[in-house]
Amino acid sequence: MADKKKVQKQEVDVVEKAKGIWEDYNKPISYIGSAIILLFAVWLIYKYMFKVPEQEKADTEVFVTQKYFTDFTNATDSAKLMMAARVLNGDGRNPGALKIINKYSGTPAANLCEYYAGACYLQLGQFAKSIRYLKDFDANGATQIQSRAFGMMGDASAELNKNDDALDYYKKAANVNTKDDYTSSEFLFRAALFAQSIGKTKDAIDMFKKIKTDYPLTERAADVDRYLARLGDFSE
Repeated sequence: MADKKKVQKQEVDVVEKAKGIWEDYNKPISYIGSAIILLFAVWLIYKYMFKVPEQEKADTEVFVTQKYFTDFTNATDSAKLMMAARVLNGDGRNPGALKIINKYSGTPAANLCEYYAGACYLQLGQFAKSIRYLKDFDANGATQIQSRAFGMMGDASAELNKNDDALDYYKKAANVNTKDDYTSSEFLFRAALFAQSIGKTKDAIDMFKKIKTDYPLTERAADVDRYLARLGDFSE
């Protein structure tokens, strides 16, 4: 019986303590709860009244730019400069990549235009701008696109005589997805050729050998022995 009364007293004490805590902290807890609800409501309003409509507008406006970029990639060398300018600046009726980047920053459309701008500035010989836009581009897991972006950054860096940066970007392009034999072997081959051209013979030999070892069935692997022989390496 005494034990039962003791338990009951403990329960009463716990309840009283809980009441005391609530009385002391109910206002701060209410304020915090209200603030969380308010923030959530603001986020919903922002998302559905501003962010989603903004993305939809960006997706609509980028459509023409995408078409122009396809035309740019397929254009002859003589037409590429004109098409690059159209991709970047639009056609007078439709905005180009630069305006979409500025107007819809943070949207998938603007991100895609970072890639377009980087590719076009590379073609136009504005290499620092090309690197800047490609650095801001996020491929979101599309490994072949990311490899191309790194490859273009390598090309732009090489044009700026930033040889270490260029070689690093070529290597990154080769290592984005090592299971993609074609893309990885192509950029590894480009990295090896570039290393050879700047006098980094050992790096070039190592990368040529890596192509033979890791990508033996690719077209580039068939060319490796010839380049190794030129570099004085005849090992199998």
